[in-house]
Amino acid sequence: MTGALSGLRIIEFANYVSGPYAGMLLADLGADVIKVETPGKGDPFRGWGRVEYSPTFGSVNRNKKSVTLDLKSDQGRADARALVKTADGLIENFRTGAMERLGLGYDELSRDNPGLVYCAITGFGSDGPYAQRPGYDTVGQAMSGLLSLLTDIENPRPMGISFSDHLAGMVAANGMLAAFIARARTGKGQRVDTSLLESTVSFCGENAANYFEKGKVPSRATRTHRAQVYAFVAGDGKPFVVHLSSPTKFWEGLTRVVNRPEWLADQRFATKETRGKHYGALNDALGVIFKADTRDAWLAKLAAEDVPSAPLNNFDEVFADPQVRHLKMREDVDHKRMGKVGLVRNGLRMSATPPRIATPSPELGEHTEEVLAEARARA
Repeated sequence: MTGALSGLRIIEFANYVSGPYAGMLLADLGADVIKVETPGKGDPFRGWGRVEYSPTFGSVNRNKKSVTLDLKSDQGRADARALVKTADGLIENFRTGAMERLGLGYDELSRDNPGLVYCAITGFGSDGPYAQRPGYDTVGQAMSGLLSLLTDIENPRPMGISFSDHLAGMVAANGMLAAFIARARTGKGQRVDTSLLESTVSFCGENAANYFEKGKVPSRATRTHRAQVYAFVAGDGKPFVVHLSSPTKFWEGLTRVVNRPEWLADQRFATKETRGKHYGALNDALGVIFKADTRDAWLAKLAAEDVPSAPLNNFDEVFADPQVRHLKMREDVDHKRMGKVGLVRNGLRMSATPPRIATPSPELGEHTEEVLAEARARA
């Protein structure tokens, strides 16, 4: 079965997360993604693990081919240009101006390949006062305002996942798909730009819209109060969450679960708005009640009343969960040196052209000879 993007070729000049993640999303859908790496070194993520195989690298570089080129040499740049002539798209996440200095910027490459969809992912945008700053994930989270919604400003903690990097990769892939559709109508390629800052600020659109309307700066607590979301630790020390949202039936179900029917007449909790104003009191009262039994017991009672709730799972629990197992979110893929390596599948399902993991991440330079021979022959 061919993928939705079978027949498209993407050249990836990208390291770490944002660019490789965008390339992987397209590769999962069937695109032929060729990753260009530095000879002898490759993507720095190759070294973030065991010498033989880095799970960090493998998580964003499956389904790709690896070609090594010395872009500081005339031959390396010539081979890169020949390769791009055969391509439908290009992804790069170097600092602003780096590709132009190599003679591989959009203006130059599009003259030889007018249909090229060229995607640049930067830290802060391709121009502006911050364009030359180094952009990394936590910097993007912090500057965009996202981190202020995820941590307590008075006692800040960085996040355990690269939100901005992955968001930029998703936005980039989405932009490229749109550009390919536009090219099908016009025959012309275009430049696609995003950045850690732009993609992450756009992700915060709900909070920003409320800020624009009310002029009140949101914090981590703002949405928890509005959406009536809670996190508790049960009597067995295991955490879980409750999300009441707007329907009154969820609140009524919760009062039955905790055996507090009098709360329905309590003016502090009479409406969603008053519960938000008295969030602290309600949260504290529930926290005490939920200490009286185990997490599984409470979740069973909440489920019986149809109250939205879930265990706050660690990864042991995630991949043992029956629904996650049913969805087959983990895939074990054959690696020629490591045996089986575990990967998380693409989160998308399609009935006719589903995404798939055809190959694990490539060895450094594994496809150099075959890919360059073809490109040179076509040049």
